[in-house]
Amino acid sequence: MVRAPGDDHPERVSDAFVALGALAEERGRDAAGMALFGDPPGEEPVVLGEDDRRSDVRHGGCRVVKGRGRFSGIWRHDLLAELDRAPIALGHTRWATQGSPYALVNASPMVLPGGIVATHNGDVDADDLRTRFALPPALGTTDSEPVFQLLSRRRTAAGVVAALESIVGRAALAWADRDRPGTVHLARAALSPLTVAVDTAQNFYWASNPRWFREIQRHTRTRFVTAVQLDEGTYLRIGPARPGGRPQILTRADFVPTARDFDLDPRVWTGFTPADEERDRARLRHRVADLPSLTRGELVSVG
Repeated sequence: MVRAPGDDHPERVSDAFVALGALAEERGRDAAGMALFGDPPGEEPVVLGEDDRRSDVRHGGCRVVKGRGRFSGIWRHDLLAELDRAPIALGHTRWATQGSPYALVNASPMVLPGGIVATHNGDVDADDLRTRFALPPALGTTDSEPVFQLLSRRRTAAGVVAALESIVGRAALAWADRDRPGTVHLARAALSPLTVAVDTAQNFYWASNPRWFREIQRHTRTRFVTAVQLDEGTYLRIGPARPGGRPQILTRADFVPTARDFDLDPRVWTGFTPADEERDRARLRHRVADLPSLTRGELVSVG
């Protein structure tokens, strides 16, 4: 989420954020985490707590808490005050497709050298990215890390879109740069769903499943004025919000994402209502890679 500075009820946004984390457990229970922005920046990571099952580290203005298992298992009430004042928060639940589910370095939010804090839902061809781009050695063994290594080098909208177009596979992405506080990047490449929403106080949210926002309205005091499933091939740059203002969409760009034929899997829409899934399937517009010819750049369109 990205907060609207003029909101008189920050606790409602926090309630919605924690609720989204609990609802997201249906899409992943291998690991979970959150990144809370807003502390004064510092140069070196400060370890607040770490073992083989959980970690809590401050990375220069951003606190990242991760652990194995469910989001509800890593959420702690003592984080609430910090969440209430965080202008930006990224949350994630993991269903491991590549990389050990037990290694916390493979869990999101990931903190990459250079200041990127990022989350990824999906499964991409990481070897293809490493072959085509001179990426630095990885810290972990996931397909997410090379995606964000590539994105961390791109500082313009055109550069980001070019990087997104190079990804082959399923990807919904959210990332922020600690050196550029207040700005969040969102992208839906092929298939992996992404919904954005705005509440009545103009706070901005994102999540995989549009149903979760309807559930939050039923069970919390947060009310949404809009919740929209993003089309494949959408990139947004959000914020920063000005005092008394609201988060703004600073950049919107469209691109044509690429998937492999086996990426079109019913599990993409895990937890969706039949109506939401049908609506999303009807709007698919990714290209399908001709895998034997991928190195020659041959692609075919579907959807």
